[in-house]
Amino acid sequence: MAFGITRTELAAWKAKVRQGEVSLLTHFWLHPRYPNIKTVTKAGCADLNALLNWGEAYGLEHKHLHLREEFPHFDLIGDKQAEILAREGLWDQITRFRIQA
Repeated sequence: MAFGITRTELAAWKAKVRQGEVSLLTHFWLHPRYPNIKTVTKAGCADLNALLNWGEAYGLEHKHLHLREEFPHFDLIGDKQAEILAREGLWDQITRFRIQA
């Protein structure tokens, strides 16, 4: 279940992804498999080569890519999420969602 973002933010993320830009969107998230994780960051890009190259730069394995038709993405959680958000300079998302960086 995703919450904590607006329709406008989601639409902007989708537009960037469709344009072939790597875009990151963080939202609150609850999942029974990860009871201690409260947020997820979607790192998406319609250009699969660009997304895979971006992911490799952060040590993300190709097998973790979610191949959604229009919105392929990596789900970033935990320490890796905090690391990538910090390295990307997305302090607004770190602060807003109280992510320990």
